[in-house]
Amino acid sequence: MRNYVALIHKDPESDFGVSFPDFPGCVSAGATLDEARDGAAEALALHIDGMIADGDAIPLPSSLDVIMADPENRDGVAILVAAPARATRSVRFNVTMPEDVLGDIDRYAEANGFTRSGFLAAAAKKVMAA
Repeated sequence: MRNYVALIHKDPESDFGVSFPDFPGCVSAGATLDEARDGAAEALALHIDGMIADGDAIPLPSSLDVIMADPENRDGVAILVAAPARATRSVRFNVTMPEDVLGDIDRYAEANGFTRSGFLAAAAKKVMAA
């Protein structure tokens, strides 16, 4: 199981905010430290699930030294958050299908905010869950 560094920030007039330097845009918050920590774990799991669905590679965890070397991170308090156990790396493979079907997939994926890989992964999960 991989652990990622999360940074907790607190302004006097706000809740506790949490960010993940290895996952830009992955943020959470909580009124208490416990809520912030729990929210961070949920946010990380959802973010990684989305990356996997989109066919994006999951980064390796950065070291605390590397993260704290960035001046923008120095006002945060570092905690470790475990990545969900189901997170796996993406694997490239070849698939053969009719050209018109591939065109339909690409049009649908683009119109609905998917990558081709993300759409195929989501469709496969849906069929397997049924």
